[in-house]
Amino acid sequence: MDKKVRVRFAPSPTGGLHIGGVRTALYNYLIAKKNNGTMILRIEDTDQTRYVEGAEEYIKEALAWVGIQLDESPWQGGKFAPYRQSERKDLYKKYALKLIEEGNAYYAFDTEDEWDSKRKELEAAGVVSPQYNSITRMQMKNSLTLTAAEVKAKLAAGEPYTIRLKVPHKEDIRVHDLIRGWVVFHSSLLDDRVLLKSDGMPTYHLANVVDDYLMQISHVIRGEEWLPSAPVHVLLYKMLGWENEMPQFLHLPLIMNPDGNGKLSKRYADQLGFPVFPIEWHNKEKQATMTGYREAGYFPETMVNFLVLLGWNAGTEQEIFSMQELIDSFSIERIGKSGTKFDINKAKWFNQHYLKATSNPTLARLLLADLAKNNRTLSQEKAEKVVEILKERVTFVKDFLTEGKYLFDAPQTFDEQIASKKWNQPLVEVLNGYKNALQTHQESLEAHTAKEILNKTTDSLGVKFGSVMQGVRLAITGAGAGADLMEIIAFLGADEVSKRIDYAVSTLKVVS
Repeated sequence: MDKKVRVRFAPSPTGGLHIGGVRTALYNYLIAKKNNGTMILRIEDTDQTRYVEGAEEYIKEALAWVGIQLDESPWQGGKFAPYRQSERKDLYKKYALKLIEEGNAYYAFDTEDEWDSKRKELEAAGVVSPQYNSITRMQMKNSLTLTAAEVKAKLAAGEPYTIRLKVPHKEDIRVHDLIRGWVVFHSSLLDDRVLLKSDGMPTYHLANVVDDYLMQISHVIRGEEWLPSAPVHVLLYKMLGWENEMPQFLHLPLIMNPDGNGKLSKRYADQLGFPVFPIEWHNKEKQATMTGYREAGYFPETMVNFLVLLGWNAGTEQEIFSMQELIDSFSIERIGKSGTKFDINKAKWFNQHYLKATSNPTLARLLLADLAKNNRTLSQEKAEKVVEILKERVTFVKDFLTEGKYLFDAPQTFDEQIASKKWNQPLVEVLNGYKNALQTHQESLEAHTAKEILNKTTDSLGVKFGSVMQGVRLAITGAGAGADLMEIIAFLGADEVSKRIDYAVSTLKVVS
């Protein structure tokens, strides 16, 4: 890449950041860092009616959580500040007026009601999806149909107006996309987009192009849903005389619902029980809190690894990447064209990997934090032991409490299906014998010792070791399956195990 790489992620502060937006930011970041470039964040807040308080801070926190480091932004500044479009309002009008002066845009004095009336008239005449375009504009109230004197008078009187792009009547507009190659749009399919609204604020199209040019953006990397806007942007670059400075376009494939039908939606995600936000988002207007992947227990490394593979592959069998490995490996050429299904089970697989790769002391501290929320305590040493016992069996840190509940509380109920098959008189005799044999190990008990004692007990009673293992587990944990039983017994200690055996023997009825 000859031109210095400068990319931007430009979200609108209208609510929680969709997980697809995080992927877009991540791809921008990887391309920037791969090429020793610059990662910019620009807030596109030209539509103030949709501005949501707290959304900017949310975006900042969400990107920081997944490890995206910004080089320029509203919060740290940069040589192209300001980075909020609402703070750049005055400069957009200059370019809109330039387009008018050179015959590439025009003043439109029509009210919404007037255009709505015209649209209904066209629909009644059989026009499908009427647009304000190269044909209909000549039937409306604008500077193309009014005299210069009438336009001047309306402007002098302060009559509200918008500025619209004058799209060529019959012209092929070619857009080069780094994923799809050349994409051709015919101008007859485009409407004369509003560039400057009646309140003086620019629309996305004008502000986006002006800012990308002034901020020297080299690559516009955004979702596929923005591809239909690309010909408008190409026209603006040409009309403003910036064609040679036009950035390269890259429209990312969609992230699809798990069944492949449609773009990933919050409604679909809610039905299947997984989030669509990176971190928790609180909608103050609706007084609703929507959970995020962070709060659901996912590691940030999980989300980076999972999201980057939704549309990109390294061309190898490797699936686990650190951020630096992704920076080193990432290439535009390996981004696919087709949409990718969102597979939450794959995300869980990644999380399980990163959990296993996390040190026991670190996981223990996270477990202790979870315990504290439930007003419970445990020593760091004991917490590390819990982690060691359960680490291979859990996906999230929170699972240590649910999967290993028998490590914290004695069972009050027992798996009836297992009890009906395994709870017999020989088992009860083994349990009582085992309890008595454990009395000599009150101070400390190792897993191998617990197993030796149980072996000796079964041998002395003439019972096969394997035939009673599930029953012993049932008595101590209440369940028929779980982590290594001897590790559990060693963790609980001889006294606690003896109490649990007593309770089980007195509670469960022997199968005849």
